[in-house]
Amino acid sequence: MDLARPGTSPFTRVGRRELGYNTRQVDRFLARARGCYDAEDPAAAITSRDVRSMAFDPARGGYDPRAVDAALDRLEDVFAQRERDHLIRTEGEDAWLRQIGRTAAVLRRRLHRPAGERFRRPAKQGSPSYDIEDVDRLCDDLLQYLENHVPMSVDVVRRAVFREARGADGYEESQVDAFLDRVIELMAGID
Repeated sequence: MDLARPGTSPFTRVGRRELGYNTRQVDRFLARARGCYDAEDPAAAITSRDVRSMAFDPARGGYDPRAVDAALDRLEDVFAQRERDHLIRTEGEDAWLRQIGRTAAVLRRRLHRPAGERFRRPAKQGSPSYDIEDVDRLCDDLLQYLENHVPMSVDVVRRAVFREARGADGYEESQVDAFLDRVIELMAGID
């Protein structure tokens, strides 16, 4: 696995006046991830969810966010595979299949809701929300992936961008984000 070695700069930096990711925070997280990766006990490791939810402060002249995000995606996949392998090794393949099946069933129930009704609308008038058509289009693709085995990369979900809507004209962002987090967790655990 390609984690940054101490004393090296693992990523290119943005220009001195541009905002990138705080280099100290990124380096510290990668050092911690390397320690967990090298540990014998996968249960004590950083989880794929920890990697997926990691955020860094902006800093002038910091690391290029695209490069860091791509590395975090790869790191998440590595930890997801370790988690899957650990579950299979300790509880058996049937336990892993049951876990995948339960998660997929929960996701499919929401995906089978009618277009325009898959997620709640923001409670506050004028709050930022996600464009319903954009989200529903991705949901339709996910349903094809889950039920008809249409190939789809987890990166499509990771990189999904939705147009902004306002208030009840869109889906509540936090609910959509939480749902997509579970989708990514499932896809990374399967692939």
